[in-house]
Amino acid sequence: MKKYILLSIVLGHFASMFAQHILSGKVTTQAGEPLPGATIYCYELSKGTFSDSDGNFELSNLPAGKITVQFSFVGYASQVQIVLMDENVKRIDVALHETALEAEEVVVSGGYNATQHQTAVKIDVLNLDEKRRKISPNIMETLSQVPGVNMISKGSGVAKPVIRGLSMNDILTLNNGVRIENYQYSDHHPLGVNEFGIEDVEIIKGPASLLYGSDAIGGVINFIREKPAPVGTLQGDYGLQLFSNSLGVVQNLGLKGASKDIFGGLRVGYVSHADYLQGGGDFVPNTRFNESSLKANIGHAGRMGTFELFYDHNRHNIGLVEEESAEEIDERGRKPDIFYQRLDNQMLSSRNRLYFNRYKLQINAAYQDNKLSHIGEANEYEVEMRLRTLTYETKLHFPSDLYTEYIFGFQGMNQWNDNLNDRATKLLPDAVMQNYSLFGLLQRTFFSKLKVQGGIRYDYRSLSTQAVGDPAVVDLFRPALDKSYDSFSGSIGATLDLNESLLFRSNIAAAFRNPNLAELTSNGQHEERFEIGDASLRPENAYEVDASLHLHKENYTLDLAGFYNSIRDYIFISPTGDESAGGVPIYQYRQGDAYLYGGEFAFHIHPVNLSWLHFQTDFSSVIGKQRNGDYLPFIPAHQLNAEIRAEKNEMAFLQDAFVSISTNTAFAQRNPAPNETSTSGYTIVDATIGAVLKVARVPVAWQLGVNNLFDVRYVDHLSTLKEVEYYNPGRNVVLSMKLRF
Repeated sequence: MKKYILLSIVLGHFASMFAQHILSGKVTTQAGEPLPGATIYCYELSKGTFSDSDGNFELSNLPAGKITVQFSFVGYASQVQIVLMDENVKRIDVALHETALEAEEVVVSGGYNATQHQTAVKIDVLNLDEKRRKISPNIMETLSQVPGVNMISKGSGVAKPVIRGLSMNDILTLNNGVRIENYQYSDHHPLGVNEFGIEDVEIIKGPASLLYGSDAIGGVINFIREKPAPVGTLQGDYGLQLFSNSLGVVQNLGLKGASKDIFGGLRVGYVSHADYLQGGGDFVPNTRFNESSLKANIGHAGRMGTFELFYDHNRHNIGLVEEESAEEIDERGRKPDIFYQRLDNQMLSSRNRLYFNRYKLQINAAYQDNKLSHIGEANEYEVEMRLRTLTYETKLHFPSDLYTEYIFGFQGMNQWNDNLNDRATKLLPDAVMQNYSLFGLLQRTFFSKLKVQGGIRYDYRSLSTQAVGDPAVVDLFRPALDKSYDSFSGSIGATLDLNESLLFRSNIAAAFRNPNLAELTSNGQHEERFEIGDASLRPENAYEVDASLHLHKENYTLDLAGFYNSIRDYIFISPTGDESAGGVPIYQYRQGDAYLYGGEFAFHIHPVNLSWLHFQTDFSSVIGKQRNGDYLPFIPAHQLNAEIRAEKNEMAFLQDAFVSISTNTAFAQRNPAPNETSTSGYTIVDATIGAVLKVARVPVAWQLGVNNLFDVRYVDHLSTLKEVEYYNPGRNVVLSMKLRF
């Protein structure tokens, strides 16, 4: 008898796991009128659908457990529901209310699937909707619209993020949740990800080592893939952008479809830019670049969970702006032939979520293969390296209710750096690097208003290199290195809903960053300087406290945030004042204690009686200093941005028509680091018009804009072309078109 009882319990357990779970309901307005065509999307399952003509919807073949569902419709505030699928059929009726302002988004970079206002860590979301973003030759210029985010640029082809004054090695970039490893710690190399097939960009401001380990000491930028097609649909789009300043052409074509359980997509893109024109009209030699890319994905979503496979391939050819190239290039061109770098990046990644009753298990893995070549004279390879990276992680979500979440995880990374074909210059030695970590996260909601989040993490890293050079040539010899590091990190924070409109957020975090291969082993010429590493460098350790206030009313929003970040053993590179035997300035990696502080302010208003008008402005400021009183390098100037926009949903034969004028003001930077010079302030004006026009029943979104309308001749404090006395791009007329079919 006992055997039969036990067998019944086991069979019942498995039956609940594999039972058909259905989520259904109706989407209406506040007045109860149905909203046909509303989007219903489940983030954990990469699965979505539309409401029918009566506002009804149904998502079937769902697993048991807790899922996050977003309901959205154009012109209405999105609504996010946490649903506990503990019944075979669950019904949710949702009433959306009209709004002229963007609502909060669901974010996935904070460790939990939650809305922006439910995370203790400050996360900004930039939606790459063609109507609302600045069209630019590089994605980082678009991201710098977010307060507190800037970019270090070397022309239009190379740009690196700066978040609250920290950059390069202290900012971690993710491609759909996978850390990008492609020699990213040099300001000469591109970001490594483009905007093709990207729907949102999530930006964590401040330390995020608890979630991502080393290199997230200053923040994280996560490029989120576009959502799969709704169940039962096949969708496609083609995009074209033309740029007058750099004679640029950008094209991309995408297709995606989904059946009941299977979904997938394919996207190809091509970018080509000639040397750009600086303010005043002169071209900057060798700022030309081109890129080709291929992205594909396939997935399955069912009762057991979601299984997804992604493949990305990017190939860049980017001109290097150096004294040698400026001397030899006297005509404007498009194709890099001499003094350029070639990067060939491939990534294969798998993301999987398995549901076991009320347990959820995430198993993710990725393999990256990156090749870097520096070409001097035509077909003369000076540097050729290959970096292979294997990353993997497992996260176990324990059974929880609507108010709690417990997560335990493991992450690992193995890397191999190799010099290829015995080139004359070996910037970095052959090396093997390994990293392993354990972490735990806890989230708890009290009184329905106070949400507390916290966690702790342990990391261990080892690094071993081979000797480079002849021991008899002391100045160029690099001995073999064998190092190991371990670190603890953690954070605790809370969000408090003071009332329906006012939210307070605060977080305290401890983070770390291990010294990388370049900082430990460099000993040779890299572009315009001779770089020397230091094998005795210690890990950076940061301790930051930040707080923010968010006010959201029917017709306006206000955000105010402040932070203080203290960093022990901050690593930076600075000139020694000496020159190499070849007459190249010598730079050396150093470290010392430092601190940064500042904040951001943002205000967006939509006047009640002027339904077509929007106005928004923001201000950001950061100060970065060493403990000895010197200022830190690459600290952006204070920034003030403003935009006024008029919109009309229907205007004759046009839909979603708009016109906007925006300004970007950078104040003078009078606090340069010892290796920098002061920079004058500037104001840039952009103007844009756009609309959706149906051509043969196919909607075509077009946009015509002018960046740097008055052709201002300026240089940004974070432009590395300042060293060679070149200015930022001048006037740029941009035409963008996107059709969906």
